[in-house]
Amino acid sequence: MRNYLTILCCLFLPFIVHSQEIEPDSTKPAEVTLPEIIVLAEELEDDNQSQQISGLLQSSNDIFVSTAGYVFGQTRFKIRGFDSENTAILINGLPVNDRETGRAYWSTWGGLNDATRNKEVASGIGPSSYSFGGPGGVTNIETRASSFNKQTKFTYSSTNRSYRNRAMFTYSTGLMDNGWAFTASGSRRWAQEGYVDGTFYDAWSYFVSVEKQINKRHSIGLVGFGAPNKRGRNGVSTEEANTLAGSNYYNPYWGYQNGEKRNSRINNYHQPMIILSHYWVPAEKTKVTTSAYISFGRGGSSALEWYDAPDPRPDYYRNLPSYDGDVNGLTPSEREDLWLNDESFRQLDWDYYYFINRKNLYTVENVDGIEGNTYTGNLSNYIVEERRNDVNQYGLNSNYKREITDNFTLSAGIDLSIYKTHQYKTVLDLLGGDFYLNIDKFAERDFIDPIAAQNDLDHPNRVVKEGDIFGYDYTGNVNDYSIFVQGDFSYAKFDYYVSLNASYDEFWRTGHMRNGKYPENSYGDSDKNQFTNYGAKAGVTYKITGRHFIVANAMYLTRAPYFRSSYISVRTRDQIVNNITSEKVLSGDLSYNYRSPYIQARASAYYTTFTDQIYSRSFYHEALNSFVNYQMTGVDKVHLGMELGVDAKVSQSFNLYGVLATGQYYYNSRPTATISVDNSSQVLSNRTVYLEDYRVGGFPQTAMSAGVKYRSSNYIYAGANINYYDDIFIDINPDRRTAEAVANYGPDYPDRLDIIEQEKLDPGFTLDAHVGKSWRIDYTYYISINFSVNNILNTQDFAFGGYEQYRYDPFDINKFPPKYFYMYGRQYYLNINFRF
Repeated sequence: MRNYLTILCCLFLPFIVHSQEIEPDSTKPAEVTLPEIIVLAEELEDDNQSQQISGLLQSSNDIFVSTAGYVFGQTRFKIRGFDSENTAILINGLPVNDRETGRAYWSTWGGLNDATRNKEVASGIGPSSYSFGGPGGVTNIETRASSFNKQTKFTYSSTNRSYRNRAMFTYSTGLMDNGWAFTASGSRRWAQEGYVDGTFYDAWSYFVSVEKQINKRHSIGLVGFGAPNKRGRNGVSTEEANTLAGSNYYNPYWGYQNGEKRNSRINNYHQPMIILSHYWVPAEKTKVTTSAYISFGRGGSSALEWYDAPDPRPDYYRNLPSYDGDVNGLTPSEREDLWLNDESFRQLDWDYYYFINRKNLYTVENVDGIEGNTYTGNLSNYIVEERRNDVNQYGLNSNYKREITDNFTLSAGIDLSIYKTHQYKTVLDLLGGDFYLNIDKFAERDFIDPIAAQNDLDHPNRVVKEGDIFGYDYTGNVNDYSIFVQGDFSYAKFDYYVSLNASYDEFWRTGHMRNGKYPENSYGDSDKNQFTNYGAKAGVTYKITGRHFIVANAMYLTRAPYFRSSYISVRTRDQIVNNITSEKVLSGDLSYNYRSPYIQARASAYYTTFTDQIYSRSFYHEALNSFVNYQMTGVDKVHLGMELGVDAKVSQSFNLYGVLATGQYYYNSRPTATISVDNSSQVLSNRTVYLEDYRVGGFPQTAMSAGVKYRSSNYIYAGANINYYDDIFIDINPDRRTAEAVANYGPDYPDRLDIIEQEKLDPGFTLDAHVGKSWRIDYTYYISINFSVNNILNTQDFAFGGYEQYRYDPFDINKFPPKYFYMYGRQYYLNINFRF
């Protein structure tokens, strides 16, 4: 912190100068815009469609926020290092962050750019009349039908990113004389193959908003939207696999079937939302909005599953040349030759899976536990499974806002939510076989008692076919109830606000399958876990002059642990992580703002601590030859840093701008890790993890951009920017930072440092440019074309993040090396729209 304060003062000084005291228009509310966000395929890598860009939906006329959300988003950059659960995303005042994980899933309304264009953004800890929010701020997306201007708009886009084509249509009547307003929008985005080999994209979206103004005080609105989407995912591999494949974007998830590429990892999501709202103006300067809402639908992600067969993944460590031993009759040198010269060897072999499955005659006795009930057929050694996450959520939300005096505005809100997530696995494709077995292959190997291997003890020896549920089946129940109240005060020299919130959260697991290893705590309703939490925040703005402002904010809040991270193995049992408690967040920031007709600038310093977080992972443990559950409690983190954004008008047509974000995001505790084998409730180890002072990894902690923008009087605009990224640390495996991990090494043994050191990646820079032109015809028709190119220099060896594998061998630390994310090469985006 000592260096940041010195740097911050130096940054402030150039702007604190004598100026003529002119009250600019900047005291009016800023118009909020949102740029097109680049979302890398890796951002949706896990089964939850998680996106780790906390600034994904944050943008405004603030040059720092808009640049961080658009330009820096290419590298998974996170504003202030925050994950998306720290930013409250609202649609018509309703929270849409996932109740199970706290994250915001952009894909739920992806492709509805026009329909979600109207926004009110409160960045950082600032006040919001819609929600108490988190340390990352609040973004409210306004989709009320009467808020759209009358227009008809057609858009076509072409790109070489995740999708290749996009077509979008939007129609809005505006508020008509009869009190009705209608808006409809839809889009399609598609690609037979995206930027990465073996990926595809097939996404639709729809949006309808209807409003009826009953009289001057009452309106009723109905909004419905959804975004059904399917896409082939891309994986992340080791440097060895990338080098052998000749690409930093090697994708091990696909292979040829009948001469066509087939991806094993396909995301298939469609979770629409319907909102019924009552807009009430009970008195002058008073507004009350009450909404009932429902969200429902399917979520799914497919993957290969296998039984009594070799691991089919081409980049599995035993299939790589570096593995010292013969595999399937191939020596290391023979495997290397095939990797280099035979593409089919380094991809999935679908034809082989069909061949094996069709020649595996097998008889299952006592099917479903019925004596004498036998079934004979070809048992599939390889199948494609789909991991489902089907959501049903119901809620009621009400927001109140009243301007009590010219200086005082009161806001308040209440949100009640009942959320259920049905999670299970289904057989998606038997790949030529007749059936699969609903048993745990690891438990079958590890336990003498065959009962322990049964995933469904009430239907033992169950034969499953395509569409059947197997493996696990449970419902996660999460009920949230929260209220907030906020007072905003405005005076000649000072503005300030105070906001309070309180919440009650409860969650529990309902098992639908009695697991053979945990028959007593896997079926039915578990105990409810209940938490009461609170928060307070306040801020003040000191108006030095009409151009110079100093803003300070502070926040303290507690929040319940999320359902997803609270169970040791939620798929198999209802065992809760030991010593779970509410997380505590303490945050503050200080900003200097300068606004004039020629310069817009902001410099900010911030400091945030997270205390008592839970860290929960499951992975294959090399020494134990089994999956283990790894939970850490008492995880503390510190996020401190600074932001600077300057936008200067140097002439009537040219603007220069610069943005800097630099931070230190690090762990600040020595948490306790509990390790248990997934096949057993027995705790194997309680150990201290020496995480203190290690960096939070996986993205750049320093990012800079400088550019020029040109806009002419005949509606031609262009620009270019250069970007620099540094302080990139890979995500660490916490188990390598324990006394047990280095117990076999002396203090001076060189490999000891390899285990405990955190890798820092090389810095990188990129160059972007854009150009556009718009036309107005007869003051009625508008046409615009814009074209942008990112990473003009086609840099493909810039690793902007990565992670250590959880699977590791303490006696051969290079056996499971880290994996890295690389910047995509040159990317273009062409956008054409016609509006009238």
